[in-house]
Amino acid sequence: MSLDVIAPPPCSTRQAEANVAPTQLPVLPLAPLTLPHLPATRAEMNARGWDAVDVVFVTGDAYVDHPAFAMGILGRVLEAAGFRVAILSQPDWRSADPWRQFGPPRLFFAISAGNMDSMINHYTANKKVRNDDAYSPGGRIGLRPDRATMPYCQRAREAFPGVPVIAGGVEASLRRLAHYDYWSDTVKRSILLDSKADLVVFGMGEQPIVEIARRLAAGQTVRDLRDMRGVAYALGAREEPPQDALVLPSFDEVKTDKRKFAIATRTIHQETNPLNARRLIQYHDRQAVVANPPALPISQEDMDRVYGLPFTRRPHPMYKGESIPAYEAVKDSVTIMRGCFGGCTFCSITTHQGRIIQSRSQESVLNELRALGRDPEFKGVVSDIGGPTANMYQMRCTRPEVEAKCKRLSCVHPKMCKLLGTDHGPLVQLMRESREVPGMHKVLVASGVRMDLAQQSPEYLRELAAHHVGGHLKVAPEHTDPEVLKRMKKPEINDYQSFDRAFQAASRRAGKKQYTVPYFIASHPGSDLDAMIDLALFLKRNGYRPDQVQDFIPAPFDIATCMYYTGLDPMTGEEVYTAKNLRDRKLQRSLLQFFKPENYFEVREALLKAGRADLIGSGCDALIPSNPPKAALHARMEKANRALSEGRYVHTVPTSGSAQTPKAPQPSGYRPKRKTARRRPRSS
Repeated sequence: MSLDVIAPPPCSTRQAEANVAPTQLPVLPLAPLTLPHLPATRAEMNARGWDAVDVVFVTGDAYVDHPAFAMGILGRVLEAAGFRVAILSQPDWRSADPWRQFGPPRLFFAISAGNMDSMINHYTANKKVRNDDAYSPGGRIGLRPDRATMPYCQRAREAFPGVPVIAGGVEASLRRLAHYDYWSDTVKRSILLDSKADLVVFGMGEQPIVEIARRLAAGQTVRDLRDMRGVAYALGAREEPPQDALVLPSFDEVKTDKRKFAIATRTIHQETNPLNARRLIQYHDRQAVVANPPALPISQEDMDRVYGLPFTRRPHPMYKGESIPAYEAVKDSVTIMRGCFGGCTFCSITTHQGRIIQSRSQESVLNELRALGRDPEFKGVVSDIGGPTANMYQMRCTRPEVEAKCKRLSCVHPKMCKLLGTDHGPLVQLMRESREVPGMHKVLVASGVRMDLAQQSPEYLRELAAHHVGGHLKVAPEHTDPEVLKRMKKPEINDYQSFDRAFQAASRRAGKKQYTVPYFIASHPGSDLDAMIDLALFLKRNGYRPDQVQDFIPAPFDIATCMYYTGLDPMTGEEVYTAKNLRDRKLQRSLLQFFKPENYFEVREALLKAGRADLIGSGCDALIPSNPPKAALHARMEKANRALSEGRYVHTVPTSGSAQTPKAPQPSGYRPKRKTARRRPRSS
């Protein structure tokens, strides 16, 4: 079945009535380096001899024609299907003028905030403005607004009223229904209602975007598209809701009742298997938002077509060589699969890409490697051959009839499903053949390895350690506390320890000295100071000093986010402790890097607060010495001086919904709002 003739859901008859002629996407080799990017300016559109375009793709990211970037892959998919596409990258949202530069698109505006949710892109877990934006030229901040989907849709509507506006991407997907917004600490309604988009496409977009374009080109209206899989839409106040929809607790209920929010979260996640998911409906006052079942998994043939399209694998020339950090990280990577059946509660990959693994053929991957090897700018090292997880390639349920009925959110937790196919043979073969491609000096695996799966295949571990690791291997045990790991849907810490031993043994047999680099999360629901202290002790006893640590960020839609907001595990109804105060979160983070002098005072406060003064001093398990080192005192002084010179005592976050670039705090006096540093005389 080709990408552009995916069958609609059984309830649909409109597409058949429209008699849309299917056109199979061509199987194309990778492009020569002279292939032009899609038009990103009016002049480039005119240079192609176009008087108009069919689709204007608006994105919050810099335009990179690479399959790791949404606008790159979706733009090429539309182009291959015969449509004229222009890319409007990081437009100035303060005016509708940028939206008018290509004229009205003949079919629709496609709106995406970018590869990340714009709020996660802008702010740290402590709600501080990030210093850079990896998806912008030069890493500059301020080139996209907060909650970018909404102003982008509104400007499209303002520029050309009547042109359909279709929102998609991670931000729109995760906000399609009522959701908790960490940055405003409120439950917000569906993004459909605030953005005024006609449709939200959730999940991966190749199937839906081609179907939308074909059906609109055939004369259908945007309302006719409501029968599609993988779309959400808002009903008018007088429209009749679909009778087969499963009704969720309403927006008013989930906003005022945390148990109703947990019930809604559980129901939504239980309806994510596209093979058995039901249509959902959620009322927002007099309006209703309808979310159809997810799109079906993309086939291997369609994966091959998509990744075989003619990408330049380069940023648009308008950036004049200015570095785009996210591109630099993935420019020499090759995606071999998508999806994840791990079901980690803090991760949005399963929600967005699906639980069912979708893999490319070996020949498709090798063709991309051959083209990469011919690139004169390629240095001979593939930075990653993987996907969301490095070692789920070609893995799937061995019983399709069971898979079609299954409601499990994880195939590997609390224990590995006996029906899960865990054969690493196809992946091992691909890894071996990848090394033989001309021009390949090294083919690395940088995607995180699923450790419980890897231990099912000693052959895979040997191959990985001997040929595909550059000294360090990323793995993600995430925590040591059994209660926290249960809330995460992650295996116990001894799984990491046994994997680490096996990997180091395989490395020694290959004559290499290599190490695992474990990633851990602070402040995840279920994690208190005692749990973090145990994690810090684990790190010390095993000699780990992580350079990078991760704070839990409650992303919209995730199960862990529901735990953070409600204090309840939505799958069990059990109460869950959560560190919500920013100070408590900072203490947990400092324990992950207890060895850093600048964290000394926070670690001391955490230990005293938890009644663990025994870990202060010179004992073998002591995390910090009794007296602060000079570096700790110096770091505290520098921090205080910085805050004073900037007039900054408490970090402020821009008002919710503000479209403006965050402003630097204004200097103040000795105390906030004082005009001078001089103390006021006391009244007698």
